Amino acid sequence: MEKEWIVSKHDLDEVNGLASRLGVSPLLAALLILRGHTDTEAAKRFLEPGLGDLNDPKLLLGMDDAVERLRAAIARGEQILIWGDYDVDGTTGTVLLRKALHRLGAVTDFHIPNRFTEGYGLNIPALEEAAKKGTRLVVTVDCGIRSFEALEWARSRGLDVIVTDHHLSDPERGAPPAAAVVNPNQAGCDYPDKQLAGVGVAFKLAQALLGDALDPVLLGEFLEIAAIGTVADIMKLTGENRSIVTLGLRHLNQTRNYGLRALMEVADCTSEMTSLHIGFRIAPRINAAGRMDAASRVVELLEAGTPADARRLAGILDGRNRERRRVQELITEQAMSAATDFPDDRIIVVGGDGWHRGVIGLAASRIAERLARPAVVLSIENGVAHGSARSFGGFDIVEAFDRCSDVFIQYGGHAAAAGLQIETGMIDELRSRLNEFAGERIDGEGLPNELLIEAVVSTKTLGLEILKDLDRLEPYGAANPKPVFLTRDLVLRRDPFVMKDRHLKFDLADPVGKRFEAVWWDGVARSKGRTLEEGSRIEIAYTAEANHWQGNTRLQLVTEDIRTID
Repeated sequence: MEKEWIVSKHDLDEVNGLASRLGVSPLLAALLILRGHTDTEAAKRFLEPGLGDLNDPKLLLGMDDAVERLRAAIARGEQILIWGDYDVDGTTGTVLLRKALHRLGAVTDFHIPNRFTEGYGLNIPALEEAAKKGTRLVVTVDCGIRSFEALEWARSRGLDVIVTDHHLSDPERGAPPAAAVVNPNQAGCDYPDKQLAGVGVAFKLAQALLGDALDPVLLGEFLEIAAIGTVADIMKLTGENRSIVTLGLRHLNQTRNYGLRALMEVADCTSEMTSLHIGFRIAPRINAAGRMDAASRVVELLEAGTPADARRLAGILDGRNRERRRVQELITEQAMSAATDFPDDRIIVVGGDGWHRGVIGLAASRIAERLARPAVVLSIENGVAHGSARSFGGFDIVEAFDRCSDVFIQYGGHAAAAGLQIETGMIDELRSRLNEFAGERIDGEGLPNELLIEAVVSTKTLGLEILKDLDRLEPYGAANPKPVFLTRDLVLRRDPFVMKDRHLKFDLADPVGKRFEAVWWDGVARSKGRTLEEGSRIEIAYTAEANHWQGNTRLQLVTEDIRTID
């Protein structure tokens, strides 16, 4: 589906005024204004995040109770169990909190539930097993805020639980029955930054526990771990998160953590680390452990005591990630093929026997992107379908699920993504009712498939110098995306070069012969319907990056979309 290009407009007087006050280029000033940083001081804070932007952890509701209970447990020598979620946010938070508790002499163990056999959140069998082994206190990381039944069971057995989380609680049931709840998004919490990841909340708890004992070296170790979880969980990289990630990235380049160093080596990002390296190289390898196997491997890696152990565990995660990519590509192909049976559906619902549950969410994301509509992908096993849904164009997928809630065994999530279970005999009913609802909300033109372009850049000014401005906006991520630019009046000097049967590489020139190189990832599929050949005149929407090769640095245009010019 062709994208609608939305080209931003700029007030030149406002842009030049901010540029003059900050001493920056008009382009950088324009990008700051588009991000809402119109005030000089606010723009400076955004460009120069630091330790001073970290909030007092004691501002979090429940923090004092959590610290008091943990210090009592440490003083009495009680065994503390850290219970983390199986994604990057939960596993990194588990490592961070254990590191803080060990500095205080605590006795700890950890539990990362298996995605397939235990599911998300606290569960009674694993809590019961922990209690039998002597656990007296459990601290959750990135989960627990909705685990009411398990928490009630723990309270009835005298097992204290401290919940640290960032997800929303059930508004009808209120606060969970825990010894303490630390969550910036809980009712009554006035913490100034609501965007912390689960690892971010764990970091704040570590700060409060250690107080003045948190030396700069340990703080750096916390920040590098927190940066990975924050980026991987796609949290907004503004406010405190921007400082956490910026400071963490500085430490990552010189990390002393054997596991992180080994992971960076297998991910081929030892020369530099940016938020994009975390998002596209580090995080997928960590996530693959939970998607394909056991996420506890991640904790073992990040706590590895020797380089040899770290390299061994990093190799396992790298292998799991390669397996994940292979399985994901296979299932995505099968799901896309199945989607062709429903060409007129506004919401795609497809499923297959035994599709790997660890990758169906990724497949749903790919289908939603390619077909520009929400997608539900189901793995059918023994009469039950386990599914993942991804939305598109601002459509609220959970609102759609609410309209047909009676067909599910269970479901949950948020506007952009959700999980579900349903009996296989109800799949056709689900498809029919979701599309009936979508017919009421989506007009004949479909959902908006927009590409926001932040600036038009002429070939005269397009060069390596532009990267200096872009570096100042790092780290990129949610709420601070890498800017997309538009350059017009280019010509393909030769036919596109096809890489690995999937990607396209372009040799471009402007009317006076100035040359540029561009790549289009998945360009073979994304360029269908366009005539791209030697001599084609185009305009290109792209992000700009440096391409380092054999000691040389060249500007590379990473294509977002292309239009041919007649």
